[in-house]
Amino acid sequence: MRIIQIIDSLEAGGAERMAVSYANALTAKISFSGLVATRKEGSLKGQLKDEVSYLFLNKKHSLDFKAVFRLRSYVVQHKVTVVHAHSTSFFLVFLLKLICPSLRLIWHDHYGDSEFLSNRPIRALQMTLPFFSGIIVVNQKLKLWAEQQLGFKKVLYLPNFPSEGTMVLEQTVLHGIDGKRIVCLANLRVQKDHFLLLEIARKLQKSHPDWTFHLVGKDFQDGYSQQIKDLIVTYHLEKNVFLYGSKEDVKNILHQSTIAVLTSQSEGLPVALLEYGWNKKPVVVTHVGEIASLVQNGKNGFLVPSKQKKMFYEALVLLIENDMLQTEFGIALYRKIQGANSEEVVIKQYLNWLQNSHK
Repeated sequence: MRIIQIIDSLEAGGAERMAVSYANALTAKISFSGLVATRKEGSLKGQLKDEVSYLFLNKKHSLDFKAVFRLRSYVVQHKVTVVHAHSTSFFLVFLLKLICPSLRLIWHDHYGDSEFLSNRPIRALQMTLPFFSGIIVVNQKLKLWAEQQLGFKKVLYLPNFPSEGTMVLEQTVLHGIDGKRIVCLANLRVQKDHFLLLEIARKLQKSHPDWTFHLVGKDFQDGYSQQIKDLIVTYHLEKNVFLYGSKEDVKNILHQSTIAVLTSQSEGLPVALLEYGWNKKPVVVTHVGEIASLVQNGKNGFLVPSKQKKMFYEALVLLIENDMLQTEFGIALYRKIQGANSEEVVIKQYLNWLQNSHK
């Protein structure tokens, strides 16, 4: 097979990381693996293996026919047989299919607001998806939604998987005291509920003032991120909560951290959680999306209902005050991910499905 991944940007986000991870993993499994970024490049470009063929389309708007024909030339040149479109890139791939009818199209739905699917617009999907051979989803709610709302039969749930990627320069140095750092890998988006995290930081400042929070993720310089910054000042958390923006050296950051958290109101299967587990970090996370498929409350982490400040704080304190529990949770989560969410397991399922799901 000759497969390309299509993604709108290479900025650090969950869908973007998975597009890169698929492209990298497939280099050892198939005759050709490529990745096309349509609108924007970004820090993840440096994570691509040398063996991955890469194209940047520099697409300017939804109906950019020059970009479509550039993509067609690339597909023809490299004899591509399968186009794997991630998230919102499905429309461009649909246009490509109109001029390359022999191509097989797969859509990968990474929709993060899976708790609020009733609000999701579907008209464009209903128009374009009949041209696709299959849909991959990152949680069971999305699978049910694709089958019931879109009437699509060939839907595969594939968990996200952690990827070692390529070597990254270790340059981020976290503030705070060794052994007393709490990390949150999450772009500054409303669904990630950083406000809950700040409320917890406020409580922890009083009970455990030496502990600090480290927020790593893209700052979109919008109203939400400004509110976060304002609240840090209002709550007098300048020495307890630190913002770093988007960073590539995630493994290095996790190595400096003691506990990892996610306070999300909605998720698919967050890549951040996989990275936590792969690096043996004990976690406190909210019970949303597919998180419970990995985290068993009290066995390999603490699972808390979303928006529950008191419960989240209490779980965090239990971890802070028990070094042995930190170690046990970290190892147990690592083993869970290694068994069900390893690159080897997921890519094998993926290739078997492609081979057996011809239209």
